[in-house]
Parts: sequence; structure tokens; C-alpha cells
Amino acid sequence: MPKKNFPLSKVYQLLEPGPVLMLTTSLKGEANVMTMSWHMMIDFTPPILACVVSDQNYSFNALKKTKECVLNIPTVELAKKVVEVGNTSGSKVNKFEKFHLAEEPASKVKAPLLTECYASLECKVIDMKMAAKYNMFILEVVKAWTRPAKKAPRTIHHCGNGVFVVDGDVIKLPSKKK
Repeated sequence: MPKKNFPLSKVYQLLEPGPVLMLTTSLKGEANVMTMSWHMMIDFTPPILACVVSDQNYSFNALKKTKECVLNIPTVELAKKVVEVGNTSGSKVNKFEKFHLAEEPASKVKAPLLTECYASLECKVIDMKMAAKYNMFILEVVKAWTRPAKKAPRTIHHCGNGVFVVDGDVIKLPSKKK
């Protein structure tokens, strides 16, 4: 069967990167959380990544002003809350209260860790050159946390239009060591 034309407006659904994240920020003592799925690794040591936060999101200004955040990695058990958080603006409601999100202090940034998430990455913004034009921030992970009791965490991946894929089978193939 030949390939068919695919709408350019939906290309992101084919390329959507890694797991959905919950980005937390704190500006003037007020914490906020947003759902985010547009991110990618850039380097490994130190861990550097890029993320896109729309300038229409309430978190954009907090990230731009404070130059720090926490990227929290939820598992499938939090999927409903992840979507609810993503569909709500922090400018109108305290999402921590509304969605009963437990938080704990980070060690290197002011933004909180989300207690229920499998992992949390404390990040500092190291480059904002592309923020004005593309809403892209370059982050360095300065502290990483995981919950070791959570065996084989199953993360969720957004495919667009409310559709998600959940991590499933794990396969291991030979890989050239560097």
C-alpha cells in the first residue's frame, strides 16, 4: 500500500518525544505546575536538555524570570491528573490544591518536586536565546531524584488530541559501548 499525504499540522503527532512531564516553577513564593511533552536531550554529561514552554502558558514568565524549574516524570497512575493539570491555567487556580498534588522542597532550586512522580529533575536555565522566537529553553539538570521503590515505571507519551501511549514491553539488544 503506498504512503498517503499527511497534514503538516499533525506532524508533531508522529515525532512527539519522550514522556509527558509536569514542569514546576516558583515565582515570588507561588508554585505552579504545567503539563509538558515537548522536550529533548541535548547532551549527557552534564545532562542538558531543551524544552518548549509556550509564551501563552502561565509558567513561561516564571521560567523566564527565575531561570529554574523542576521536570517531574509522572507514571500512568497519574495520567488523569496530568491531563487535568494540562487543561487548567495556573493564572486562575492553584493547581496543587485543586488536583491534590503533594509537593516537597527541591535542594538546588525553589520550584517544588512533585511527590507522586517517579522522578524529578531540578534544572537551571542556561540559555534563553531561542525563548523569544521559539519558546525554547535550554536547561541543565543540577540534581536528579527517583523513587527506587517504583519498579518498572510506565510513563505516558502524548500523541495528540487526547491520545496517549503507555510504555510497555522492554526489550534489550546488543549495543556498542562507548
